[in-house]
Parts: sequence; C-alpha cells; structure tokens
Amino acid sequence: MTNAISIFDTTLRDGTQGEGISLSAEDKIKIALKLDALGVHYIEGGNPGSNGKDIEFFQRAKSLGLKAKLTAFGSTRRKNSLAEQDSSLLRIIESGVPAATLVGKSWDFHVHTALQTTLEENLSMIYDSIAFLKRNNIEAMFDAEHFFDGFKNNPEYAISVLKHAQDAGADWLVLCDTNGGTLPGEIHEIVSHVRRAINAPIGIHTHNDCELAVANTLAAVQAGARQVQGTINGYGERCGNANLCSIIPNLQLKLGYDCISAQQLQSLTGTARFISEIANVHMPVGQPYVGNAAFAHKGGIHVSAIMKDSKTYEHIVPELVGNKQRILVSELAGQSNIVSKAHELGLDVNANTDKTREIMNRIKELEHQGYQFEGADASLELLLREAYGESTELFKVESFKMLVDKRNDHMVSEAIVKISVDGEVVYTAAEGNGPVNALDNALRKALVQFYPEIMNIHLSDYKVRVIDEKDATAAKVRVLVESSDFDNTWSTVGVSSNVIEASWEALVDSIRYALLGMSKIEPVHMNVNERLGLVNH
Repeated sequence: MTNAISIFDTTLRDGTQGEGISLSAEDKIKIALKLDALGVHYIEGGNPGSNGKDIEFFQRAKSLGLKAKLTAFGSTRRKNSLAEQDSSLLRIIESGVPAATLVGKSWDFHVHTALQTTLEENLSMIYDSIAFLKRNNIEAMFDAEHFFDGFKNNPEYAISVLKHAQDAGADWLVLCDTNGGTLPGEIHEIVSHVRRAINAPIGIHTHNDCELAVANTLAAVQAGARQVQGTINGYGERCGNANLCSIIPNLQLKLGYDCISAQQLQSLTGTARFISEIANVHMPVGQPYVGNAAFAHKGGIHVSAIMKDSKTYEHIVPELVGNKQRILVSELAGQSNIVSKAHELGLDVNANTDKTREIMNRIKELEHQGYQFEGADASLELLLREAYGESTELFKVESFKMLVDKRNDHMVSEAIVKISVDGEVVYTAAEGNGPVNALDNALRKALVQFYPEIMNIHLSDYKVRVIDEKDATAAKVRVLVESSDFDNTWSTVGVSSNVIEASWEALVDSIRYALLGMSKIEPVHMNVNERLGLVNH
C-alpha cells in the first residue's frame, strides 16, 4: 500500500461554518494561495452558486494557476428527480472545477428522518449524481455523511452506499464522522472492514466534538485511508474539524507518511498564523506544533536542560514546522532563562555576572508590580537590549492627551500626541472608537511620515487584567497588546493604576519593537506634501 497521503483542505468551506468565521471572496483568494504554497492536494472552495461570495471566488480562482485541485462542494440530486436537471450539480459543472465533493446519506436513520425517502431512492440519488459528474469529466469524491454512526446502526446498508458510489465511478470514498462521536478504536476497526469490502481509495473526514478528530484521522490512516480531510487550525462547525496543523506533522514526522515536502512543512506555522489573521480568530497559545507556546520553556530546570540538548524537553525540532523555541522569563525563571533569552537575541551574556543578576532582580521586581513578561516577549526583548546597551531610540514621546466627548448618543475619543524623531518635533491628533484606538491612531499618524513601514502593522488583540481587585476602581491593571504585520506576531505589556497609561506603555513598546525589527531603519524626512499624503492616507 502506498505511503503517500492526499491532503484535502476544506478551510474555505467547512471551516467557514465555524462560529465567528466569515470570509470575503478576497479573503478566500488569499487563503487559497497560501494553502497552495503549503502543498495541499485539494482546496475545497465552497458551493458554487450558493452565495455571491462563492460565485465570485470560483470565477477569480480560475486565473490563480493553483497546483492544488480546486474542488467544489455539493449534494446528491434531490429525491425523485434527475441529476441532469439538478441545479446544484449543474452549478458544479458550470464552475469549471476539475474536482468535486458530493455529500450523501449513509445512515439509514438520516435517510428516513432527514431526507424522508426510501433506502433504495437514496442509493439511486448517490449513483446518479456521481455518474453525472464522471460523465462530465470531473474527479468525484463521495462524502459518506454520518458513515460511522450508520455503520454501527446498519452495516449492510452503509457498505451498500459505498458500493453504489464506487460502481458509479467515484474516485474517492470519504468516510465521515459527522457528529464527531466515534472513538479511535472504532474508527480503526470500521475503516479496516471497509478496506476489505471496497476497492476504491478511502478518505477520512472527522469532527472534534470529543476532541478526537486528529486521533481518529491517524487511526483511519493506519487502517488504510489515504486521503485526509481537515481545516487549518481546526476551524469548523460546533467544536471544529480535524486540525491539519496537527495531522500533517503527526503523519509525516511521527508515522513516516508522505504528505507535503519538508520545505513546505517548514511553512506550516506561518500558514496557520496567516490564516488566523485573515479569519480574525485568535490562535490558542498552546496549539500543538504551530502555537506560540508549543515550544516555550519557563521552568528553570527545563531551560537549563534544553540549553544542553533541546531533545530533553522538545519532541521535535521546532524549525521542522516553521516554529521556534521560546524561553519565557518570569519571577519563576532562573539565570539560565535570562542567558538563553539573551543569546537568542545575539547578546553576549555570561550567567555569572553582576549585570545578569541585576536584570534578574529587575524582572522579578517588575513582575511583583504586575508585569508579565512570559506573555510579552517583545517588551522583554526591549528590556534586555536596553540593559545591555543594544537599544536605539528611534523616537521619543514628549507627551499625550486624551479627550472623551459625549456627542448625542455616542462617545468620541480624541488623542493628541507629541513626539520627536531625530530632533524634529511632531504634534498631531486623531480620533478613535475608544481611547486606546485613538491613541494608537494618533501615534501611527505622527510616526508614519518618518517610518512608512508601520502602515503594515495592526493591533490584533488587546487584553486588560485587574491585578488588585480589592482596590476596586483604583486597582492596578495589566494591559497586554498583541500586534501583527502578517508575517510576525508580538506582544507587549503595560502596567498602571490608569488603564490609559498602561495601554499607552504597551502601544509604544509595540511600535518600538516593530521598528527595531526593521534592519538598519533610518527615519525618512519628507516634504510637506509627502507627509500630508501619507497622513491623509
């Protein structure tokens, strides 16, 4: 049996059924290109004709030159009708896609209850629809919906469903755990049974309602499935679909299957984070393989060990999936953490120096005040670089003011910011839908004329945590700001008894860090017209 696994991505279809996810046609184009670069074999774009966005996407996707097969989704023909006259099937043909997935019922309970038709008519619906696609030279995949529940309830009928799709010419028979309630042992046993009864290639499509979608997919592959369907970051209805960001490295690095090239695998983390940004869904920090904390180390004993050999606390080399090792520094950390973090930044630091002990004490003092650097790597890097004389002052904050005005039925916030860059003072103002947004807008407006690159930076997350609840409205707050430029994500922290001051501190650190990462950046001194053009933009 071949060791190659076909990767079928349904982020653009099944993934968009997840709560809070809505993608425009432009969003779907960007994601499709990223998935294609990752090396997936099929990209399911949606149901052509079901809505305006999908119609536009399939039209535009024709000119993308995708290496992956663009795949349309649809259902088997309606009961008691002809496939040649079914509007859903006709739209698939008209879309010009090379491949299509048709979903059909394989659970007799669903045939009677949902379709309200006979078991025989359901078999005819499946056969006729698949045969219609094949007559039109389209690669046909049959998604046997609720297959595992159907098999457990009536195995003879579930197998007859697959056989009818096979006889009609289906290229793939995909077994779906649609309700996500099947266990890995059951998956392995049932897929093994199907492999003995069916000749066509088998695929697997699982959902995560029992948090077993990845495990169930691996069990199916080990039992003989050779196509895996899933989504990036596990997006999908209810608890989500099987997460390709875990499935692909597990299959390739742990089980020895061929999914994508080693070079493409190194883009996995970047792909996951890019799609998270486009979907506007925050990635779990502890997401395996691609999460920000997937290879993060905090305990002093752990850090001391990985400095000797990373295999002591890492199951793979992070760079294999495009991630990186992170050393977290907090009040729990030892000097090993500081030294390792400093070395990561290219700083020449020795563990047994007064400077290192001074920094360690300073960090512990700041965390006692409420700062939290394990979740704010960018602020920590700025702190270390300043301590070791490696920082450069790219701009200086002179002052800022906040105005909050109640106008009719809504609040308007205005921030006034005064900064100096290379000796030149800039005084500007901007409005926002809240104080923090206004401050962010004003700071960028002041700086963009000197550093146009910050136009690519945006605030992707903002969190406020009350540190001393007993002090009520006078309590200190900790503000964590996450920023992104599509390629990278970084976090900064600010602490104060005034939430505006804490937010300002985190915002300024975010911009400083971004500019620090732009190699050999020099302020641009523009003329008046050039400045006005950028600011107004």
